[in-house]
Formats: sequence, structure tokens, C-alpha cells
Amino acid sequence: MALRKLVRHASSISNLYFPSTPLSLSFSNRFSSSSTSSSSTSPFVANNSDSETPISSISIDRSSLYNPPGHSHQPHSDSELSKHLKGIIKFRGGPISVGEYMSQVLTNPKSGYYINRDVFGAQGDFITSPEVSQMFGEMVGVWVMCLWEQMGQPQRLNLVELGPGRGTLMADLLRGVSKFKNVVESLNIHLVECSPALQKIQHQKLKCVDEENAAQDTDKRTLSFLVGSQIPVSWHATMEQVPSGLPTIIIGHEFFDALPVHQFQKVSRGWCEKMVDVAEDSSFRFVLSPQPTPATLYLLKRCKWAAPEEIAELNQIEVCPQAMELTETIANRISSDGGGALIIDYGFNEVISDSLQAIRKHKFVDLLDDPGSADLSAYVDFPSIRHSAEEASGEVSVHGPITQSQFLGSLGINYRIEALLQNCTEEQAESLRTGYWRLVGDGEAPFWEGPDECVPIGMGTRYKVMAIVNKKQGVPIPFQ
Repeated sequence: MALRKLVRHASSISNLYFPSTPLSLSFSNRFSSSSTSSSSTSPFVANNSDSETPISSISIDRSSLYNPPGHSHQPHSDSELSKHLKGIIKFRGGPISVGEYMSQVLTNPKSGYYINRDVFGAQGDFITSPEVSQMFGEMVGVWVMCLWEQMGQPQRLNLVELGPGRGTLMADLLRGVSKFKNVVESLNIHLVECSPALQKIQHQKLKCVDEENAAQDTDKRTLSFLVGSQIPVSWHATMEQVPSGLPTIIIGHEFFDALPVHQFQKVSRGWCEKMVDVAEDSSFRFVLSPQPTPATLYLLKRCKWAAPEEIAELNQIEVCPQAMELTETIANRISSDGGGALIIDYGFNEVISDSLQAIRKHKFVDLLDDPGSADLSAYVDFPSIRHSAEEASGEVSVHGPITQSQFLGSLGINYRIEALLQNCTEEQAESLRTGYWRLVGDGEAPFWEGPDECVPIGMGTRYKVMAIVNKKQGVPIPFQ
């Protein structure tokens, strides 16, 4: 099935889906930017065992962070997560890595940021592309159909989404492919989600029904009736738990940016890992490890993949061991079962320096302030993903990254918005144009007539797209 045929079909669809609750577009996206900026330095403490001159402080550029007025680091009533983190540090008799801190903040089973709340959309802390417009999920659906065609139209297919959020992307994807019965009937949907709260929202979004199996010794079966056909849906805590043996297409949208990163700082004695400790006043503070840490192995691997001159120019480096390991898992699965993976996230095609950020209510806040109340994320290191996949298996090929604007444009989003604009109210048209700009634009929207603080900021070049596919299937659209 040619891409042109799919695009023509997508542009001919006249139905326009709007959520029952109108989406406010007066907030920044997850790659939040603010007109307010400040510079500060972050204290580091290092026990320099091989130098007579101790390092008392290292200047860190925080100019991109938004510091709310009146913020104070004075001791206050600790949250349960803060007490838990301090308990870990006390029990171990020393600091924990930034990676472990990030992991606890986001996914602690009792108080993690993602575990017990809906953090997406205007009422949450950030907005993602699927929440901006239905067109995003529809275009990802076009990509899935094209890859399904290149795979030989398998009768059964595992469609996996990593970190589905509210389930919006998957819902829009299914609506977009609903006319293609052979595709729909082949699907087995697998959602990799650790949050019970978000699992319930995804269950509702996909109009799922739980059915008891006749055999008493088997688990209940869940089916989605969103597009009429009965599509099996399963939830898993990790990618490793997704059943193997079937051709598989994996979607990771804004998933890799939430995986814990380890940060390293260059000092006179070499690279030291940044750690989180408890200060005398009981507040959290950053320190540097006096000795090599387990994550140093991943730092060495990342430096091996980069040019020496690139590393020489950096004073800080972020590495993401979980991203490397997850990519290896994905590459091995695609190698053995066939299929591909689509990774969409904000990041760079280079070594990442100091990108870890905390966002609460669409504003940047201090990383160590009230753990668990803000989203932590870091830029994605796309070359690291490429090298991890290529080293894991010689049977896969890696393509991209290209910009989100290039990806969506090549798949026909321009035709899709033209079709939608012919069948909508003026209010819906304004929402469509704003959403379109945020998905493919760069910088501030030129057509905006509302308040300056509410101007839509385009994600088109900030977000990148990469594909990993089985070599037998050729080069995926639109990476030719």
C-alpha cells in the first residue's frame, strides 16, 4: 500500500473528533520555555582524595530554569517521599545518584509523581503532542499502517506503546486506522504502564471491557470496543513482560525523556558522578562522588561512541543506562520477531550535557524542591539509542532522527488539516490551526492574536523522530 494512497484516504476522512472537555492551549508544552530566566550556581562538595586542593563549589549554568518568586529552601514539613529519600540516604550512610533520585521521584510505588495522578494536559504539569491535536495520533497511525504493509501484512501483530499517558495517542491512532479492517483485526495492544491511576484512564479512553474467561485458572481478558472491533488490550509494567513470538510495532512517545539519567561533572581528577545528599539543615543538596560509581561504565561506553573532541569540550555529561538497556531489548525483539519501533521525543543528535529539568504547573522549578510534586525529564541522547540498537543486533537498522515537522509533513498532516477545516465550526478551526502550529511549527505562532503569554510555541523542530526496524523490511517511511 503506497503512502500516497494512505494520505489520500486520511485526507478524505471527514469526521472530526474533539474531546468532551475543551483543551486550553494557553500553556506551554512539556518542553517548557519561559520568558523569565535567571542564573545561579549550584553547590557541590567533593572529597578530593587525590588532590591537596579541595573543590568547594562548581558553577553550573541554570539560565534556562524558571525560579518562582519567593521560593525558599528553608526546612519545611517533609512529604512522605522526602522522608523516604532521606531514609535511604541515612541507611546507606551516603548520597544516592541523581538517577536513583529521579527514579524514586517519578515511580516510587507509593508517592511517585506518575503513580497516583493524572499529570497531563492543561490541568496537569505539561501538555504532550497527542493532547494538542488528534492529528498527531492519526499520523502515527499512518506510519503504523505503512510499516504493517512493509512487514507483509501479518495477520497478527503486537502493537506496543511505552508510557501511554491518558491513552490519547492510541485512541486517535485506532480511529485513524479503523477503516482498514485487516489492520484492526490483526492488532493485539500492549500498554507498558506502571501507574495504576493512568491504567484506569487508559482503560476508559479505549472503551475497554473486562471479560471473565470460562476457565477458572486463567486471567480475565480485556477488549477495546473503541472502533467497533474487539481488540485485545493488555497492561505490563515493563517491555520485557510483553509476550514475544509475534511481529511487533513499538511506539515510544515522550517515554525515553522520563528514564532516569546519571550526571557526571568534570573536575581536576576526572569525571565524578553527581549525587544527592542531605545537608545539615535537612534540605537536599548536590554533591560529587569521591570514587567511581557503577554508572561510570555507561559513561565510558558513551564516551567511546563520541568523537574525542566532542567530549573534550564538555564539563558535564548525562548518560541514561535504562535507555541503553531498553533499546537493546527493543532491538533484540525486532530482530527475532520482526517489526519496528518509533521513538518520538525532545533531544539532540549529540552528547547531552546538563539537561535534567523539573516542571510543575507548566513552570520550571528547582530539581530538589518537594520531590514527587514536579515532573523530572531530560533530553534524549539519540546517538546513544542508535549505537545501543546497532550493537545489540546486526539484524536491525536505525533511521533518523528527523524533526517532528518533517515526519508529520511527510505523512500528510497538511492534507489532513485541510480536510478537517472543511467540516468544522470557526471555534474548532481556530483550535485546529493552533494545534497544527504547535505540532509542526518552530517558535511562536505568527497568526496568534491572543495574549502574549498564551502564544502557542511550536514543537516541530524541538522534537525528533527515530525508527528502528528489522532490516528485512527495508527503509521505513518517511526515512527514505
